[in-house]
Amino acid sequence: MKLVTSLTSPYGRKVRVVLMEKRLPFQLQVENPWLPDTPVNAVNPLGKVPVLVLEDGVSVFDSRVIVEYLDTLSPVAHLIPADPKSRMVVRGVEALADGVTDAAVAGFQERKRPADIQSPDWLGLQERTLFRGLEALSEALGEKPWYLGNNMTLADIACGCMLGYLNLRFAEIDWRTAHPNLAKLFDKLMARPSFGETVPVA
Repeated sequence: MKLVTSLTSPYGRKVRVVLMEKRLPFQLQVENPWLPDTPVNAVNPLGKVPVLVLEDGVSVFDSRVIVEYLDTLSPVAHLIPADPKSRMVVRGVEALADGVTDAAVAGFQERKRPADIQSPDWLGLQERTLFRGLEALSEALGEKPWYLGNNMTLADIACGCMLGYLNLRFAEIDWRTAHPNLAKLFDKLMARPSFGETVPVA
């Protein structure tokens, strides 16, 4: 398998972490999806990363689709529970964390535009979404060691990748002080090789 992604993509990092936790061999192809002639377009008509290219040449895209597929390939570290209710909890937290990531990415892209054409209303909308999402993620975790209790799942991975992206692009947001339980979760994740070896660098 080949993973086409950028090293700063939080969605790509989520897939890389899952591949490492599942101990699945893969080839990493680093690309810039923002270039007009990016090779990403050849494997994903949407021009987005990450993309998982299978041995038969089939492309799988959207990180949620990729990680669900990967979780079926190895009995190591089941990250998506089979139990319907537990599965709903895990996928729900993943969706929430990805939604916060979406808001952060949208805000970052807007801030890259010239100041005189930036939209304060758009930036404000993304910021409010981001802070509401962090509050909801903190409330869902509570004092539990992991979102599902005693075992790390995809929910924790998605949240950790989102927090890592905030550290990269929004260092001014002091989420650690506001949500110490998320900080504790993040520190546990960062102690794992899958997270320590995939830290995004601008």
